[in-house]
Amino acid sequence: MNKHDFPKIHFYDQDFVDIYNKTWSWVSSLWVNPKTGEQDSDGLFIYPEDDKLILNQFDTIFSSFFLVYSNRNFEPCNNIDYFYARQEPSGAIRWKYDVKTDQPVLDKDNPEGVGLPLFALAEYNLFHKSANKKRIKDVMPILQKYMEWLDQTFKQENGLYSVPVCASSMTNSPRGDACYPIDFNACMAVNASYMSALGDILNDKEISFQYRKMYFSIKTKINSLMWDNETGFYYDLDKEEKRLNVKSIACYWTMMAEIPNADKADMLVEHLNNPETFGTEHPFPTLSADDPHFSEEGNDYNGSVMPAFNFMVIKGLEKYAQYEFARECAIRHLYFVLEGLMPNENKEPGDLYEAYLPNKEGPAKRENGDKSRARYLLTAGLSTIALMIENVIGLSISLPRKTVDWIIPNLEIMGIENLSLKRNLITILSNKSSRGWEIQMESEKLYYFTINIIDQKKKTLPIPSGKCSMLIDKL
Repeated sequence: MNKHDFPKIHFYDQDFVDIYNKTWSWVSSLWVNPKTGEQDSDGLFIYPEDDKLILNQFDTIFSSFFLVYSNRNFEPCNNIDYFYARQEPSGAIRWKYDVKTDQPVLDKDNPEGVGLPLFALAEYNLFHKSANKKRIKDVMPILQKYMEWLDQTFKQENGLYSVPVCASSMTNSPRGDACYPIDFNACMAVNASYMSALGDILNDKEISFQYRKMYFSIKTKINSLMWDNETGFYYDLDKEEKRLNVKSIACYWTMMAEIPNADKADMLVEHLNNPETFGTEHPFPTLSADDPHFSEEGNDYNGSVMPAFNFMVIKGLEKYAQYEFARECAIRHLYFVLEGLMPNENKEPGDLYEAYLPNKEGPAKRENGDKSRARYLLTAGLSTIALMIENVIGLSISLPRKTVDWIIPNLEIMGIENLSLKRNLITILSNKSSRGWEIQMESEKLYYFTINIIDQKKKTLPIPSGKCSMLIDKL
């Protein structure tokens, strides 16, 4: 086995396997040398448009969540390190850069160029896929300065953060009166929580305590000011700190941040099942279906279904142990992604898109009326690779802990083959034999495997190096 092959997945629906493989084959076309514009796997992962090479903080952070599964064919840190290298003395890291000039891209709607603060979340995930503790130590001063800049520049007397709505990338969402966006504030909580976790990894109690305290402060403010019990939803606030009545997908960052208690989380999940709000045919629209601005054509953030936001919602569901519902939504979403690959009524070929329609197959429309950007792999790979491995197949992997958790609602013929965990290749496959359901495993080193068949069986076993198998009925 060539260690630089991509990991192979096995699933009973071959279409899912095919789009997973096709995504990896397409990804290389978007790795370019920023100075020459030519393909270069050691370059930067960028979607070229109108002869521009713009690196976006939002896409950079999210793309790292599927690039970690490339068996080191692609370096998930390259784009993130580009942003770190351009940190200003104030601690500022801007939301977009023109890589041809290395200059930040600022505009009148976002003069400070602030983006969603999620670098610590990305670093935590990178650590669990690489076990590179030295990297955490190296980047911590950068992350601390960045958080100080956010605090000093955007934190208000009420303890919340005031930034432009477009900082969340939701450029045309009908949230124009928002002064305190729910998503940015929830992401500050997310980042603070993971800064604390990175402090724990470094065994630095001061960092851990500082950011844990910050997290609870933001969480308390969000729950007291932004939650509406009557509608069961979190809302943006205007400059008078009054709740706005626009229900957008931005609210679900609160679940990623573990801000709602169990009762509030149940109310938020109800909206994900309600066809009149977020339970559309294709889960989940960026704007509630009962909003007057909701568009069946998508119109960017007025109803489009976007892979990055679906990934966020599904990861939030996992925080509340909604594994079965998360998997069901991931599979439904992937079927619509597969439909988007089919030729349309005009016989035009399909593709992977940045955004999809909420209630039928096909790409959404953009605000200017154009079709959604095709082969937008920076976020589409979250669906076809990350959700495929983590939610459809159901694997959760931590290299520093030497653990692999397999969480599934029931046994099916599926698994992964030759996934590289640093210098360890693992294979986990389930098959039905004459003796019953059997899980076959192969590894170069010892690790701990947890099989969790929801509401049926849960067992953790040490898996030795070499080949082995286990019969589920014997557990």
